[in-house]
Amino acid sequence: MLRKAFAGSLLTTALTLGMSAGALAELAPESITTGQLPPPHPYRIYLSDVAIGHIVDGRLHVIDGKRLSYEGIVATGYTGQVTLSADRKEIFVATTYYSRLSHGVRTDVVDVHDAQTLKKTGEIEIPPRHAQSLNYKGTIRASADGRWLFVQYATPATSVGIIDLQTRKAVAEVATPGCWSILPAASVGGRFSTICGDGTLLTVSLDDKGQVATQKRSAKFFDADKDPIFIHGEQDGDTYRFVSFHGDVYAARVGGAVAGFEPAWSILNAADRKQGWRPGGYQLIAQHNASGRLYVGMHDKGMEGSHKTPAKEIWTIDLAAKKRVARTPGTNAIALAVSQGEGARLFAYDGVKAAIAAFDVGSKLSLAGRLEHVGETPTQMELH
Repeated sequence: MLRKAFAGSLLTTALTLGMSAGALAELAPESITTGQLPPPHPYRIYLSDVAIGHIVDGRLHVIDGKRLSYEGIVATGYTGQVTLSADRKEIFVATTYYSRLSHGVRTDVVDVHDAQTLKKTGEIEIPPRHAQSLNYKGTIRASADGRWLFVQYATPATSVGIIDLQTRKAVAEVATPGCWSILPAASVGGRFSTICGDGTLLTVSLDDKGQVATQKRSAKFFDADKDPIFIHGEQDGDTYRFVSFHGDVYAARVGGAVAGFEPAWSILNAADRKQGWRPGGYQLIAQHNASGRLYVGMHDKGMEGSHKTPAKEIWTIDLAAKKRVARTPGTNAIALAVSQGEGARLFAYDGVKAAIAAFDVGSKLSLAGRLEHVGETPTQMELH
């Protein structure tokens, strides 16, 4: 009876709209097609979204940052951690799947997707220890030579999984107790450093089979009690830069078997300190290597515990002169990313209004546009 009533209602509606019963029967079925993405370019954004409201079903949003338009989506499972291959041809997602969606048998894999089509092309099974955390760049990284993939593990004991990208197999697990985040060297493919809670850096060097050759700890890099650094670092060759909770810039060199450092310096002056300006956000700095400009999300009236506050301003820092050269409205940024080379563009994720603001980079940042309603709870952007 319900089926007949529904059919009669549909026919009545069609006739009311001026359609004959014959025309209704002749409606052609809709064809479902898949669109082709335009070729990737330096302004393509990969926005990692842990989707806390439905965390078993995370997303990678693919955005055209030139036209500020939505291009596609990649499923990233439970707290999937995302990075691109060294040649930018593949997307790697270290993630967890449970047999009963949110519980049951746990399987951890690295899903592999084609960066042009976004299609899944394979998967690599790894131990069930991938870090189930918010998205940060240092939780999964490819080696500079493209041979290795490094994956942060946490049980909560910390270690790093080593995946051979030639054989597509997990080949080793390196214990890194008390240390977090992966900083691959640019000059040595089988080498990475990690930041330790005592303020040192631990550097791991691998042999040609992915096994540990040396594991050496540096001198103290920063004081975690007096001035802790944000875990997000920006890379320029073998040098990584970080900012601290109190606005100091720290630089580490990770090319050698033991990490080295440069003297720390502050981006704040006396007036800034009086007004309580502090860095804040998640991916809160971006660095344009050729121009030596560092972009930092900042908020005033800062205090203990305000280090995740969205940016009231974005400060442009000249790294050579070690001083601020511009201040720009912050668009509530919690994540920043800048393209490299000429015609650079800075992207800022608005964590309050769920939008991406795009700035053309020059002597000052110039707002080029915004894309509204993107993502739910993202914390990381990577550019192609």
